[in-house]
Amino acid sequence: MENNETKPRKDKVPVPPKRPFNFYWIYGVIVVMILGMGLFNFNSNLVRIDISDYDRYLAAGDVQGIVVNGDAVLVTIKKDSLAKEEHKKQMAASKPEAGAAQYTFYIGNTPQMQQQVVEEARAKKVDVRIEPQNDFGKEALQWILFLGAIALVWMFMMRRMGGPSGPGGQIFNIGKSRAQVFEGGKSTDITFNDVAGLDEAKEELQEIVDFLKTPKKYTDLGAKIPKGALLVGPPGTGKTLLAKAIAGEAQVPFFSLSGSDFVEMFVGVGASRVRDLFKQAKEKAPSIIFIDEIDAIGRARGRSVSMGANDERENTLNQLLTEMDGFGTNTGVILIGATNRADVLDRALMRPGRFDRQIFVDMPDLNERMAIFKVHLKPLKMDIAVDVEFLARQTPGFSGADIANICNEAALIAARHKKTSVEKQDFLDAVDRVIGGLEKKNKIITTEEKRAIAYHEAGHATVSWLVEHASPLVKVTIVPRGRSLGAAWYLPDERHLTTTEQMLDELCAAMGGRAAEFIMYGKVSTGALSDLEKVTKQAYAMVSVYGLNDKVGNISFYDSSGQNEYGFSKPYSDHTAQLIDEEARAIVEGQYERAKKILSDNKDKLTALATQLLEKEVIFKEDLEKIFGDRPFAREEQVLKPVKPLNGSGPVAPAVTEGGAPENAGNTSIA
Repeated sequence: MENNETKPRKDKVPVPPKRPFNFYWIYGVIVVMILGMGLFNFNSNLVRIDISDYDRYLAAGDVQGIVVNGDAVLVTIKKDSLAKEEHKKQMAASKPEAGAAQYTFYIGNTPQMQQQVVEEARAKKVDVRIEPQNDFGKEALQWILFLGAIALVWMFMMRRMGGPSGPGGQIFNIGKSRAQVFEGGKSTDITFNDVAGLDEAKEELQEIVDFLKTPKKYTDLGAKIPKGALLVGPPGTGKTLLAKAIAGEAQVPFFSLSGSDFVEMFVGVGASRVRDLFKQAKEKAPSIIFIDEIDAIGRARGRSVSMGANDERENTLNQLLTEMDGFGTNTGVILIGATNRADVLDRALMRPGRFDRQIFVDMPDLNERMAIFKVHLKPLKMDIAVDVEFLARQTPGFSGADIANICNEAALIAARHKKTSVEKQDFLDAVDRVIGGLEKKNKIITTEEKRAIAYHEAGHATVSWLVEHASPLVKVTIVPRGRSLGAAWYLPDERHLTTTEQMLDELCAAMGGRAAEFIMYGKVSTGALSDLEKVTKQAYAMVSVYGLNDKVGNISFYDSSGQNEYGFSKPYSDHTAQLIDEEARAIVEGQYERAKKILSDNKDKLTALATQLLEKEVIFKEDLEKIFGDRPFAREEQVLKPVKPLNGSGPVAPAVTEGGAPENAGNTSIA
């Protein structure tokens, strides 16, 4: 399933990836060298003085000669004057060469200042030499710095506009494909053996891989290679992992990218990238293209609320449709897409000839969960008492990603308690953590609130124990967890068909908490929020979706195609809407009254259960058996079979917590 860990490969030693050389270092070194050349003073032995110091030396007769070079004047001191203390201090840090100038000062570029200095020096019988100023190097340096700065800014802007470096990284390559290519021995190191469960999906995809490896076996019978396969299923079930396995199995070039890689702010870029992608794939045919989250570009055309707002996305889709099966030939290129929103895809994209196969990747059943657990338990240091079948039975409705999360959480919990191995209780705590959230034992709750929570949870447990089709209880707690103040855990049956009686019993058990509050206190609280949300949705589904109401009849207003997603009108009249509201309310109120009657007939047992819950805070199935006796409705134990049962009208619905837990994974009783 999704995010399954790959099997460790002992024959390969992991090599740390080499960091690519960054050419920006070269640019930086060049700039530093240029700046250094400009700032480096070749006359570093000269001591800079003020013009007043020069006038004083000139008046004292210490100056032997001067050289006027533009705006600078170089001063040479007489040898006998160098012995003076003043000059020794000035030149203590520098060591001027013999016969060379010792001082320098600046007079500016004004001719009047230069003429004055020259006349004063000649009046003192000082040797004066005037040299023309050479500004070529300075001007060249200024131009180099200016042009270099512009070039650096331009390159930086182009890389920022074009995205990351590599194909498509420059502004001139923005229309190029950004696909990651696996070829020439490069692989994901994942094979179909690393994918637990999904036998039917693997069989379909293995056939495509075999067709690419040995096409003659199929072409001799007149078969044609499928043009595309679409992986559809809930999040976390293994769609992307299957694509990685295909990349590892197929000995052909494999192009991997996401649907969002085609989306860009510039007009026409998406269509250009599609053309470039298929051009590369055709050049390396036979090849496979994998587009993850294809609904980013494959959404049905003309379904936007503001028409014309998504013309760029629709142009990209049109180009994709043409490349997959258009006027031109497209041989040897197979497109594999993955999405969990197949209902919003365009019908032209879904037709045979483009996506010939739609592979539904469903939530794993009991057998598949066992296989997934075995994959994720391999890296863990487990206690020998851990039973994989028990863990699989405790996680109905969990995806492969959820199971991977549970195994990791169990290891973290065991490490937190400084255990040497991961035990069975650690896995149970991990399931509770994933379903209900983190325990909040230090949360401040008044005594009266705690009693109300205890009766609320006891009401759920009592009703679910005494009705036939409610899910078997696992445990009840009044310890705050996540956003809920208390919770009841159930273990639903993995059924594929649900009858009216089963749904009504589930509604009755869900209303048991509020009914218990009314029986014991004569008033109700806001604690049943999650219960009311659940029963309201389920009651409306019975009436308007599943056709389980006599007055409304065998009519369903469920739109599986998503055609009316942006519609502003309901697909039924106002009279039918009123009837649906009345029937849904009647179903909920009927089960609420039924729950109150059950609790009234068993008020003593309800009180005993709530009292025990206040003392222990957590009670289990065994505690209910001591109070109520054996459950009147025995269940047949589910038998593991190698054959997966047929898919029915609805998935298994394990309980749902309010505290942010994964959907179909638990049942919260009080908020």
